[in-house]
Amino acid sequence: MKRFVATARGRVQRVNYREHVYDETFDRNISGYVMNLKNGEVEIVAEGNEEDLRGFINAINIIQRPIVVKSFTIRWEEATGEYADFEIIRGEIQEEIFERMDYAGNVLHSMDMKFDRMLDKQDQALQIGKETLQVGKETLQVSKETLQIGKETLQVARETKEEIVGLRSDTKKHLDDEFAEIRKELVSIKDALARAGIQV
Repeated sequence: MKRFVATARGRVQRVNYREHVYDETFDRNISGYVMNLKNGEVEIVAEGNEEDLRGFINAINIIQRPIVVKSFTIRWEEATGEYADFEIIRGEIQEEIFERMDYAGNVLHSMDMKFDRMLDKQDQALQIGKETLQVGKETLQVSKETLQIGKETLQVARETKEEIVGLRSDTKKHLDDEFAEIRKELVSIKDALARAGIQV
């Protein structure tokens, strides 16, 4: 069993640091205490096996908003076994109330910042949605215009087909009439040649 006495300096009071230290003992067999000092530092006294204590140190020597541990000094000693469990040593009631209020203010500020970021993201998503809708409307307009062109092209094709059919019919009748006239003339010529004694 080992023991360390540590002093955390930085933004460690009125930011819920003692509760964080306390929470980090739950999965470790550690006893001792954590308490605020009058000079703004936090003192931690912990006893346990060395592996648990080193993991504990890594978990509480942190910069994790709103906690900022700027320095963390440790003095190793032999364990005394004087602590049955780990506890938070509280100060005067007024000081503790102010600390809770400060921490609650930090939490509310953090929530407000996150809410603002969330609203910004929603605004961006809404803007993207509007732009996508505009592109969709423009695509629909192009599709309508393409459909109109397709209808007009189909109408022109129908009219062209009708004209071709009509032209074929007119041409056939004209050619039939011409061939009938030519046939009559050939018959007349053939008859005239026969009367003149010329065999064709």
